[in-house]
Amino acid sequence: MSSLYFDILPRQLPIVYRKEYNVKFMGLEKLHVFDSSKWGHIYEYLVEAGMLTKDMVTKPLEADEDDLLVVHSRKYLNTLKWSVNVARIAEVAPLVFVPNYFVQTGYLKPMRFQTGGSILAGKLAIDRGWAINIGGGFHHCSANKGAGFCPYADITLLIKFLFHSGKGVRNAMIVDLDAHQGNGYELDFLGDENVYILDMYNADIYPRAHKVKRAIRCKIELHCGTDDDLYIAKLQCGLSRAFSEFHPDVLIYNAGTDILAGDPLGLLRISDIGIMRRDELVFRICKEKKIPIVMLMSGGYLKRTARIIANSILNLDSLGYLPKFHNS
Repeated sequence: MSSLYFDILPRQLPIVYRKEYNVKFMGLEKLHVFDSSKWGHIYEYLVEAGMLTKDMVTKPLEADEDDLLVVHSRKYLNTLKWSVNVARIAEVAPLVFVPNYFVQTGYLKPMRFQTGGSILAGKLAIDRGWAINIGGGFHHCSANKGAGFCPYADITLLIKFLFHSGKGVRNAMIVDLDAHQGNGYELDFLGDENVYILDMYNADIYPRAHKVKRAIRCKIELHCGTDDDLYIAKLQCGLSRAFSEFHPDVLIYNAGTDILAGDPLGLLRISDIGIMRRDELVFRICKEKKIPIVMLMSGGYLKRTARIIANSILNLDSLGYLPKFHNS
């Protein structure tokens, strides 16, 4: 079994994070619309609110080559040794001119830590009933191709690790509520009856990956400007349909916040309260049906996004959806 799987202490929460998640790269990270310290800001807000202390958070290990080869081909991993390929994935053109050593340490290493965090969160969700990786959700990456700021297929890896974990996980549901279609894992699970995909996304924007839509069992296509009421109504219908058709052993919730009004890439009009309502819906149905849930952060490109995510997690905690284990 991979070293990425390990047990945590009773006082620890299945909230997975470490400071190495954050991308700091000689200032080049500022050239991307993405808040490269979003994950750290979420963590800091949860600590400030008193939900977390430093010894309660679970620190994952970095996914190494053997871990990544569970899904990725060696050929694909070798392409990441060329800065021009990484620049395309990260959508930061100046990376083309940066020696790959610095690309590895400044960008890909944080992404490998987040990938390790997603894999560990899968295991912890089975153990505790829920887990949150304050990172991950790289849903545009498949086994053989990275894209859209997603260099590693952490969602596919999370599921494959669980299927081979000996923990009795035979099937999984992905509920992807990022504003963009999850074309990466959809390609990986195309034709796999053990993985049910509910994907609700803005059909007017990237990636428009029509061929892999066949992998989506419950497809909900939105359009630019969709607001809270329509969004929540469509989500309620979609979740009802999904659970009438499939009962998963685990649910992977890709909780992108690029659906927020004003997000430059998502182009939807969901409010801060709409994010809370959405997250409540997903966690409530998992609690009612006693299904372990793994929450991943995915996209979200506004500077205020981290505070909104933290507030939603605090709300989930206040509603009792994140039960704690106390010192024994």
